[in-house]
Amino acid sequence: MELLRQLDLVALVKRALEEDLGLGDITTAATVSPDQRGRARITVKEPRVIFCGGILLAPVMAAAGADLKLAKLAVEGAELKRGENAAEFEGLLAGLLIGERTALNFMQLMSGIATMSRQYVDATAGTRARIVDTRKTHPGLRAIEKYAVRVGGGTNHRFGLDSGVLIKDNHIAAAGSVREALARARKLAPHTLRIEIECENLAQVEEAVRCGAEAILLDNMSTADMRRAREIVGDKVILEASGNVTLETVRSIAETGVDLISVGALTHSPRAADLSMRIENA
Repeated sequence: MELLRQLDLVALVKRALEEDLGLGDITTAATVSPDQRGRARITVKEPRVIFCGGILLAPVMAAAGADLKLAKLAVEGAELKRGENAAEFEGLLAGLLIGERTALNFMQLMSGIATMSRQYVDATAGTRARIVDTRKTHPGLRAIEKYAVRVGGGTNHRFGLDSGVLIKDNHIAAAGSVREALARARKLAPHTLRIEIECENLAQVEEAVRCGAEAILLDNMSTADMRRAREIVGDKVILEASGNVTLETVRSIAETGVDLISVGALTHSPRAADLSMRIENA
């Protein structure tokens, strides 16, 4: 929740509704009386969902003029099965219909991310590795997407370019070497920020350790090289594995002894959870 407190949810909801509503909902205006009330429920339509995004239901419906009265709302992170209701509520039918797609879009996206995150977390249970997200998020939606990763049991990587130092291959190329890139970062970065550097091979890992790297990102390395990297750095340096991580490979990566496994797919390629909203007359 702390992540979402940093975001203006009212502005986010306003933009989302304006995108869908335009100058007005012509269909609803033609078929629904302004004072007509009704009940609605949001139901899970697939075998297992880690529910997320319910916290946006009330703001969306308020902005849509639904005069929402919640009877039930699943807690964030609840595991729901097919046929179970994530939410039950009533309000002005016109507002419920206007807000329906926007509310579902948020909940389906966020529940999809939370569900995928939980799958990766479950797949690495019992290892030292934590599943972390990346900055590969949809523009303007980073806060809610990273929030959904946490709801699913994952951990957030840096939120933006100003929340950590991550020296990548292009930075190393620009600086000329691993040593020079680390030296330049130390001159500029405050002591409160950890400096992480990307390494593509074991020679770079050895150089990074000699230069005092605090964290190393192992980019597209084999599991054998990841194990060797752990031996080289010991336990004082944080190791993050990145690249070609799937549900099929994540367990073997975790068993190499890395501390973090970053998975861009959590936010750049989530499958929307299958949720539906049904409305009844009051």
